[in-house]
Formats: sequence, C-alpha cells, structure tokens
Amino acid sequence: MQKQISNLDKLTLSNDFLFKHVMLRKRICKHILEELLHTEIADITYLEAEQTIDVYPDSHGIRLDVRIADTANTHYNLEMQVKNPVNRATGKFLLPKRTRYYQAMLDTDMLQKGQDYDELSPTYIIFFCLFDFFQDSQRIYTFKKRCLENMNIELADEAVIMFLNTLGTKGDVSPDIQSLFDYINSNTITSNFTREVADTIVEIKNDKKVRDAYMTYEMRMKDLRDEAHAEGLAEGKAQGLAEGKAEGLAEGKAEEKTATAKRLLSMGLSVEDIAKATSLSIEQVEAIKAE
Repeated sequence: MQKQISNLDKLTLSNDFLFKHVMLRKRICKHILEELLHTEIADITYLEAEQTIDVYPDSHGIRLDVRIADTANTHYNLEMQVKNPVNRATGKFLLPKRTRYYQAMLDTDMLQKGQDYDELSPTYIIFFCLFDFFQDSQRIYTFKKRCLENMNIELADEAVIMFLNTLGTKGDVSPDIQSLFDYINSNTITSNFTREVADTIVEIKNDKKVRDAYMTYEMRMKDLRDEAHAEGLAEGKAQGLAEGKAEGLAEGKAEEKTATAKRLLSMGLSVEDIAKATSLSIEQVEAIKAE
C-alpha cells in the first residue's frame, strides 16, 4: 500500500492525474485562461473533468483532461502533453490530427439535434507541451483558419487551437504564465502564482479522497495488468504449441500488452500511465489509441 502512496507524492504538474486536479481549482484555472487570452472572465463552469466523448457507438472516443465553459459560453479544453507522439508505422506525428479530431468531436457533442450551426460555441483547445513541436522557439503557437490567397481574411468559425511550448523563448507571455512554464519544466517556484500552485499541489496530495482515488487507480491498473498477463501467457503458449514456433510466446506477450492497453484506454487512463503499466512505449500506445 505504501508504494501507491509514495507514487502520488512523486507526481509533478506534468502528470495528467495531478494536472487535472490542479485545474479543478477554479481560481487557478480561471487565472491561467485570463493570462493566456488577455481578457477578464467572469466565471467558469466545469463541464466534466477527464471526460470521454463517444458521439457514435462505433466512433473513436476521446478522453479530455479538463473541459470548461465560461459565462460567455466559450468552451475550453485543457490538455497536458508530455511526449510528442508519433506513429512508428508511418513516421508521422499524431498531435496535429489529434487536435483536428478533438475539435470535430467537441463540436458534434455540443450541437444537439435540431440546432443551427451558428449555435456552436467558441472553442479553445489548449495543449501544454513539454516540447517544441514546431521547432520555432515560440512560447505560444496559436492557430486560426485563414485564406491562403489573402492572409488578412480569417474564417470566423471561432475555433482556436493553442500549443503552449513550456521551453519557448520567443513571443511575449505574462509573468505568471512564464513562471508557470518554469514550474512545469523544473518544479521551480518563481512567483506568487506558482507558490499558490505548489501549495495547492501539497493540499491535493494530502487530500484523503485524492489519495484513495490514486491508490484505487494504481491497484486497478495492477489487477488489469496481472489478469491480462496471465491470459496473454496462456494464449501465447497455445499459439506456440499449435504453430510449433518459438515466437508464439513472444507474440502472445505482445498481444497481451496490446489488449491491456486497449482496456486501459477504454477506462480513460492517460497514455503515459498506460505505457508505464504495460512496458509499451509512448509511441506504441499512441498508435493503439489512433487505431
């Protein structure tokens, strides 16, 4: 039992589990949005934290870390992205098309049957990235649709995607946002705001409900891993005997890991935690998720 508790104590803000719980503190989350967008927000409402959206039974569901709406009915989706996922089979990075899919699913989820398209809310999909995806050292990369023939013409669909590069050195951000980037990168407190974030993290880690939730989460992962391991070994041995090939066991283990990863994905666990639980790479789990 002590192992699960110590694991929680080691988590930093870059971890999905802890990031979600910190963003659930309204004052912190609201302040981050105001500093990023340079606007005042009267209030925010949490639609659902770590929400899985399955618009259609046969569609590829998405797990959202934190989904928020403000009093102006602007919707925000905040995500923590530690690694830069790539499909090993194609060599293509997955993040751009993931944002495309997130946007499509959010819109479909928001627009109920019989509603007009103009009832779609403005949206911001915001990724906190611990890497520079575009390799231009910008602190923030903001994307809106524009006409290639005349870049002054914007398609006013009110959909914005932002990549926050915590390693960036170009472009202006507020002191509190920069201090947040520094805190994410090195756990260094450089402002009153990051002091508040750090104190909140201590409070969260000392919250019995959170500790119980994290222990349950870890034990559930272990049980699933052990169960899949036993099933995978049996399947691998049977296949090896049937085919008379030594690689049967290895294939069974690979199938076991894939099956475990699929189960954990369906439960809404983060890619990073699934990779840790199954010994698969981040890229392999991303590829399974993209299937």
